[in-house]
Amino acid sequence: MKKEEKRAGIIDLLINKAAMKQDIADYSAEVFIAFKRIIQDEITEIKKSINDKRIRLRFEEKGRHVFRLFVGSDVIIFQLHTNVFRLPDDDPSWKTKYIESNGANGYFGMINIYNFLAESYENNRYNDTGHLIGRILMNHDHHFMVEGKGQLGSLFTDLENGYISDSVIRQIIQATIMHAIDFDLITPPYEIDKEVPLGQVQAISSDIQLSTRKSLGFKFSSEDQKII
Repeated sequence: MKKEEKRAGIIDLLINKAAMKQDIADYSAEVFIAFKRIIQDEITEIKKSINDKRIRLRFEEKGRHVFRLFVGSDVIIFQLHTNVFRLPDDDPSWKTKYIESNGANGYFGMINIYNFLAESYENNRYNDTGHLIGRILMNHDHHFMVEGKGQLGSLFTDLENGYISDSVIRQIIQATIMHAIDFDLITPPYEIDKEVPLGQVQAISSDIQLSTRKSLGFKFSSEDQKII
């Protein structure tokens, strides 16, 4: 291949692929800003019906790419990834007419949604674990789909006909909050925890190095007056 042909190939990639990825990144940033705006509005509306000051309901912005939503005993973290991703070759979506007709439709910006215990953040319990409960995928064509747990994994799966709007964003937010609240701590089997190292008990009493996850662990209501 001559150098002129190689150069032409590079130019084609820059014009088509690089520009397409930048379009996706720009659109994803716009959607993320819309999520911030609508989440704050949703919290304002919910607060009108909540008189119990123990119940956490607050929004915290942590820069351009991350914000936190505290609801009850949970903190939901929304994170805009700064990269653009291509679906894996074995993803069934490549066999759909929508993506087969234009391979560019298989590239996405991504907003990840994580769920942690609110106390993990408030008490700096860095050993605590959370869960990725959903991710929003957006392409250059302004189509989107959502992968996730519960309703998040079933409401918005039609990529070809899926368009993001304020109404859709509010539905995603409400489904996310409901999933986080409904996902309770589960008492671990007695046989697993019947032998406990002294260090772990000391950690529990001092609230240091205690590893807790949403699907494992429990807390007596008398330990704290914060809402659970």
